[in-house]
Parts: sequence; structure tokens; C-alpha cells
Amino acid sequence: MKHAVSTLIYLTLLMVSCFTHADNASYIVCIACHGEDGAGAVSQNSPAIAGLDKQYIKRQLENYQSGARGAAKGDISGGIMRAIATSLTPEKIQDVSSYVDSMPRPILSESITGDIEAGRRLYGTCAACHGSDAQGLPALNAPSLVLQQDWYLVTQLKNFKNGQRAYESSDVFGRQMQPMALILVDDDAINDVVAFIGTLRQKDN
Repeated sequence: MKHAVSTLIYLTLLMVSCFTHADNASYIVCIACHGEDGAGAVSQNSPAIAGLDKQYIKRQLENYQSGARGAAKGDISGGIMRAIATSLTPEKIQDVSSYVDSMPRPILSESITGDIEAGRRLYGTCAACHGSDAQGLPALNAPSLVLQQDWYLVTQLKNFKNGQRAYESSDVFGRQMQPMALILVDDDAINDVVAFIGTLRQKDN
């Protein structure tokens, strides 16, 4: 807890001092957790964000601001992210979202194993919104999954199931995702579908 508070204070001070210019300068505050290349780090519980659609990034930052995300009990990482997001102006949210969208796609390694064929069958439900190639469909407000670290996909699927995400009615798209996550009956099913997504990531690379 002491480490989390220290991190929060550091990031908040860094944000106040650095968020004075547009686009890439706005990203400086993100580097401590998401990395200079936007690939994220499991040690920081921070996801890859480089190359994600700017509208998706913008919506998530706005969700953190409003409390639709990051306010659930026990979501420590989300709470830190929410504290940062609540200090951003609409202009800064637009700046950093645009910059993240423009970043080169990260090279991600696989860490989750599972039954690929079982995952392929389960992914049929996901494909309706995220696409058969898991590249995401902005028109449906569904992000790319191949640009995300597999351990983070596992974490977020579990969060949708346990209520740490999509707990607010204002999180419309999160609420749409929640019943999809509940189809995955156990941790093995989650690992299976994420492992299959990993094969799509390898094709994409």
C-alpha cells in the first residue's frame, strides 16, 4: 500500500509538471508505467497501449475520470490510473489518445498457455465484435486484442466476471462485454481463448 501511495504521488507530480504540451509531450506521464514504447509491464500491472485506437483510449480515460472504471473495491492499479486520469483536461486526453494511437505497434511475447482448439471455438463469440483476426472493430467500439499483452487480457476477463469492471451503468460497452466474459466458465476457458488470441498475434507479427 505504501508503494502504491508513493507511486501515485510521483505520477501525479510528474503529470502536473509535464502535461504542458500536446501529443508526445503529454505521454511523458504514461512512461513510468506503460513504458516509452507503450508496451506495458507486468511488474507494474500496466497494459500495452501503443497503437490502440484513439477513441478507445479516450473512452477509457473518460471512464476513469467519471468513476465508471477504477473505482471498484480492490482495484489498486485502476485506482492509481483513475487518480491520474481525473487530473487531465479534455484537451490533454485528446492529445495523449492521439499520440498513443500513432505509436508503433509493440512486439509482445506470449506467457499464457491453453487448449488452442478449445480457444478457437470460444473465440467465435468474440469475433462478432473484435473481428475474426482480433484486430478490433472501431465501428463497434471493440478494441484490438492482438495489440494487448496476454496476461492483461486474462486479468480483464476476470475483472469483467468479478465486477471490477462494468459495475457502472454508464460504462455501456463494458456492460456489453460482461456477459461475453461470463460465457467463459472457468480459468481454463479464459486461458484457452487468450492462448488462441496469441496465435492471431503471431500471424499479425
